[in-house]
Amino acid sequence: MSRAAEETNRRMLRARDAMDRAYAQPLDVPALARIAHVSPAHFTRTFRATFGETPHRYLQRRRVERAMFLLRETGRSVTDICYEVGFGSPGTFSRTFSDIVGRSPRAYRQEAGRTADPTGPASPGVPTCFTMAWTRPRA
Repeated sequence: MSRAAEETNRRMLRARDAMDRAYAQPLDVPALARIAHVSPAHFTRTFRATFGETPHRYLQRRRVERAMFLLRETGRSVTDICYEVGFGSPGTFSRTFSDIVGRSPRAYRQEAGRTADPTGPASPGVPTCFTMAWTRPRA
């Protein structure tokens, strides 16, 4: 791998790490491009080539992954979770969640078998690693 390619990968990782840390904050491509020290158009092209998805889709997926955890592990309302993970409206959250996971947030919570008790096991008798693999969102 060339030195230029390594530097490009480092810059994209820096931006992706910023997205992982601040997933619930309003992030836009120009701000992320500034973190990577490239133009917005170049950032979008390079991010997609590096990680296989656009920055916007990556951020949506990270938000949905966090929402999945909160839906499984807490009894908080879907609306509260929607705003906590960074979505601006419950409708957008529900539509995006359904696109990525394949079912609505409420259906996901029911299938996860959780109650409002955050201390109980997610699926009695099933190892956590299997639960995480089965509930991972589609790419």
